[in-house]
Amino acid sequence: MSKAGLRAEQIDDTAARIEVRVQARILEIAAEQLNDDLFGFRMMQDFEFREIGLAYYIPSSSSTLADALRDAERYTRIVNDGIQLRIDLDQKTAIALDCAGVEPGSGAQQMEFWLFALVRMCRQLTDTRLAPRRFKVRHHRPAPPVEFRTFLGCDVEFASDANEIIFPGIVSSLPVVSADRHLHELLVKYADEALTGKAPARVTIRSRVEKAIAPLLPHGKARATAIARELGMSRRTLARALAAEGLTFSALLDQYRMELAKAYLTHGELTISQIAWLLGYREVSTFTHAFKRWTGTTPRQLRFKKPSCSSSAVRV
Repeated sequence: MSKAGLRAEQIDDTAARIEVRVQARILEIAAEQLNDDLFGFRMMQDFEFREIGLAYYIPSSSSTLADALRDAERYTRIVNDGIQLRIDLDQKTAIALDCAGVEPGSGAQQMEFWLFALVRMCRQLTDTRLAPRRFKVRHHRPAPPVEFRTFLGCDVEFASDANEIIFPGIVSSLPVVSADRHLHELLVKYADEALTGKAPARVTIRSRVEKAIAPLLPHGKARATAIARELGMSRRTLARALAAEGLTFSALLDQYRMELAKAYLTHGELTISQIAWLLGYREVSTFTHAFKRWTGTTPRQLRFKKPSCSSSAVRV
């Protein structure tokens, strides 16, 4: 707990708010101490959804899965500001998830816990064995665990551009087996009052830029002009908005690339050339020079200092 920056009284206090980066950190430490590289996934299997409170009871009393997912998107922040859900029901049923304040591609145990929990919750709400069409995560694993495919019924796309679950569009119309219109109306009224008294989370320009960078980076298109266009502003307006937060686009892009590079180098077995491509570099030498400028060491030297992830992985 102390390594994660937690105090015992925070755990004992059910009303205490714990930053999501701390939540992610303590799961990583637990996985290391237990020598269980699938700790988040295993924890999900026994998790009691009712412990989430309103963020579960409201979706579970909804009429259809589509309604339940929209409710989850709206009310999750009542209990956890750091978990950001985005639901897309236009021709597909997609659930995208991010953890605010957690470096891109890191926090694998936390991310796997929540993504697999969402699949399990959708199955529980509809009393079906729903299988995703696609299951994407930003972090990397050297080898996909057998348990993941057995649970999902599809492969996991590691080192992807998003943390996302995609079901066939038709599943959104499935009825929720525990639907209760009267209870739902009562809970929604209570939750809306709670949201009204809660200050909305401030979306920073940094977080918006990082979100826009992610899908463009591997294709070498993460440039200021393209990002400004994605955000619906001019390049000059983007520069002013970043300056107001003490940032420049080039510095933010370097920081984002550095964080991703460290995650790829220390938590997986991608080759240096593969990592260079994922970061938008066409030449390994260019990536190596940039990484040395950021960290004072080369990618190979950093990887050499770290034990291989596969040595502690649980084999199945």
